[in-house]
Amino acid sequence: MPAAPLTKSALFDRLAAGHAARVSVVTPNLRLAQELSREFDRYQLARGLALWDAPDIVSFAAFVTRAYEDALYSDLAAGLPVVLTAAQEQALWEGIVGRTEEATGRLLALPQAAAAARDAWKTAHEWRLLGALKEARRNEDAEAFAAWAERYERLTRRDGHTESARLPDVVAGLLAQACIRKPALLVRFGFDIVTMQQDAFFAALEAQGCAIATCAPQGRGGSAVRVRCADTRDEIRQAARWARQRLEAGPQVRIGIVVPDLAQQRNALRRTFTQVMGPGHVQPFNISLGEPLASHPLVDAAFLTLELAGRAVAFERASGFMRSPFIGAAEAEMAQRARLDAAVRRRAEPELTLERLVALAGAQAPRARAPALERVLGQLAEFRKARLFGAQSPAEWGRAFSDALALAGFPGERALDSAEYQTLKKWHDVLSQFAQLERVVPRMGYGEAVARLRRMAADTAFQPESPEVPVQILGVLESAGCEFDHLWVMGLSVDAWPLAARPNPFLPLALQRAAGIPESSADASLELDRRITQGWLGAAGEVVFSHPAREADRELAPSPLVAAIPEHALDLPAYPSLRDALFAGRLVERIEDAAAPALASREAQGGSALIKDQAACPFRAFARHRLGSEGLEAPHAGLDALERGSLVHRVLAAAWEQLETKHALDSISDAELRAILDKAADDAVARQKRDRPSTLGGRFAQVEKRRLARLARDWLHLERGRGDFSVFAIEAKRSIEVGGLQLGGRLDRVDETADGQRIVIDYKTRAPAAGAWLGERPDEPQLPLYLTAAEPRARAIAFAQVKAGDMKLVALAADKDILPGARTLPDGRLKKAAENWDAQLAAWRDELDRLARDFAAGKACVDPKPRACDYCDQQPFCRIHEREGGLGEDDEAAA
Repeated sequence: MPAAPLTKSALFDRLAAGHAARVSVVTPNLRLAQELSREFDRYQLARGLALWDAPDIVSFAAFVTRAYEDALYSDLAAGLPVVLTAAQEQALWEGIVGRTEEATGRLLALPQAAAAARDAWKTAHEWRLLGALKEARRNEDAEAFAAWAERYERLTRRDGHTESARLPDVVAGLLAQACIRKPALLVRFGFDIVTMQQDAFFAALEAQGCAIATCAPQGRGGSAVRVRCADTRDEIRQAARWARQRLEAGPQVRIGIVVPDLAQQRNALRRTFTQVMGPGHVQPFNISLGEPLASHPLVDAAFLTLELAGRAVAFERASGFMRSPFIGAAEAEMAQRARLDAAVRRRAEPELTLERLVALAGAQAPRARAPALERVLGQLAEFRKARLFGAQSPAEWGRAFSDALALAGFPGERALDSAEYQTLKKWHDVLSQFAQLERVVPRMGYGEAVARLRRMAADTAFQPESPEVPVQILGVLESAGCEFDHLWVMGLSVDAWPLAARPNPFLPLALQRAAGIPESSADASLELDRRITQGWLGAAGEVVFSHPAREADRELAPSPLVAAIPEHALDLPAYPSLRDALFAGRLVERIEDAAAPALASREAQGGSALIKDQAACPFRAFARHRLGSEGLEAPHAGLDALERGSLVHRVLAAAWEQLETKHALDSISDAELRAILDKAADDAVARQKRDRPSTLGGRFAQVEKRRLARLARDWLHLERGRGDFSVFAIEAKRSIEVGGLQLGGRLDRVDETADGQRIVIDYKTRAPAAGAWLGERPDEPQLPLYLTAAEPRARAIAFAQVKAGDMKLVALAADKDILPGARTLPDGRLKKAAENWDAQLAAWRDELDRLARDFAAGKACVDPKPRACDYCDQQPFCRIHEREGGLGEDDEAAA
């Protein structure tokens, strides 16, 4: 039986005797072992020592594993079972659960069900429940688990396997062997809970002559207060300010922050503590809970590569691959790859294959090409055909994954920092563990292999090692046994503490309660959390318990376990955030920045869109047509409005190229017209399909052809109601000079009436009203620009609205006879129009000339027309909403 408890000072005195004393200390978890080791080091330093034997302080699991390895490297090795890795064990349970009727008929999440069964297996061994399970009354879940457990035990016995759940029992049976190193004294430190399995292990060790003692944290008997916070956000902020205040008062202090729901609050904690603690390369706090390895950017880049080498992936994943810094030559081609990504978005589908991405990358203009990336994509595509098809073993897939990543230049050309290097090392460990699945998993396809590897990475919590820091942010169980100078425990509301009972669903509840398993019942959970709370009260000289007073619209009371502690309001400094600190130190220089340098050349890119943007907002025109700023497009399924409009343009252009005149339209038979339109639709779809092959294929292409032919036929029916005319120009390129600028333009169509009067026509799927052509800064200056600068003889302009069920011409003409239904001047409903056609032409020339001269002169003020910002992609650039949001003078200057 265990000897009388040791005090911590007595324990350290024994450890100070060195290895010759043969004293070992086991703790419930790794963190407590590390904390105790560091505390012993401080103890030795305080004694004035510079050199001492490292103490043997390990977790219980590490102690058992060490004993197993002693046997493994001895003559006993041949008779030992092989210990499965966690991944192998999970895979074996998934295979067993997946083969049952329950899995195929009722279970929806196989990995989660297998993990729960694996946890039940571990619990059953820790608390000796397997024998009682056979006799106990069982519900359907327990019946299923009993069958799974029987099969699992049979398979592992046949193959000579065991796992961490049974390893203490395996080692307990080997303790009599001389090859197993056994201490003279084993000290159990900080065990709030001792399972039946652990108790049996310690008894077996004691039977071999090893003395067993216990030791617990001594408790500091400090003061404790309770703090009521407005909500969780305020609670985190106050804890961070409190920690900084204590840290500034004594830089050598040790501060603990305990968070019951650490996994949910991790990001908020990191963000708030970083802001409050201030800038610094190494932050003075550490969050103990690691993040899933799969969420680290370097590992995500590896999965981007493997996913892209498989079936079709979401475009955003392919985009992430192109822009990733962890792919070969990413630093050298950073700008080119950004341009390539922007260009590919215009023609990509929401999902695309590697082969499609190779084609899109190779079809771009030279400025948007990234040769090194294209080589990577090409090599990866060839490798995919050669190595990534068919069923293979996990070891074969592991080699293939490594080779694929090497072809992609993973992990990139730049030197990795410390955190990235550690992440890469951990990734290699997980990849190695995946290859070891060969022992328990049959051959599988590529998709299943990548999915299983991703699950392994997601299940692997990882946090890069960092220097020891004074502020430790911990979960509940990790805090057990740890001691600090100052301790803050947050989240202690009535609904969060004590924790709710969480019995394992696959084990009969009566068995769990009878065994006294913590958290198997409300009473057991309450008792455990009461002991933990008492441990916190003695863990530091200053203890703060906090709880939120509100969650959304719900009032929260403090936990009954801390409600009796006096409430106290803390006097904490209001530390400035990093943003505030930067703003406070700024020097403000005010300049008028509404004008850019004048345009050096008369030629400008953008055509009529340049004038339209200048009219809508001078800054938009400057950003788009001089700086080349453009928003990133989001790939879309099917055809968007622009693509549909382009198809209609092509069909009508092809039809009029053959018809040429109104007389031909009137004379042609229905069958001949149908043939012309069908061919025009075929050609238009085939041309568009070169850009969007997966969108315009199969049945959808046939539907689109019929739609186009029907639209064109309905439109031509409307045009039969016009007077005699001929089509003078179709899709005609023109050079346009306005306000000293030389622009390019393309006229959809120019008609000429029988008496020689021309009409400039622009096709629209939804035509604006005639008022969009008029006034200062017109909404639609394109047709007035073509009229005045490219077709000065024209006497009418018209939008041709080609829309199913609403075909019409929106026109403005010098004379009513030119075009049926056209509006003429003067027109009382057109408030911004001139008195007559000639006056309107002069007004257009003046306004268009002014807009062009303003652009050439560099006018670039942020001056949008009403509603011009609704669909503008330059808002992050001009920051118009910061101006409209009513920022203070200083903030506006800083912005």
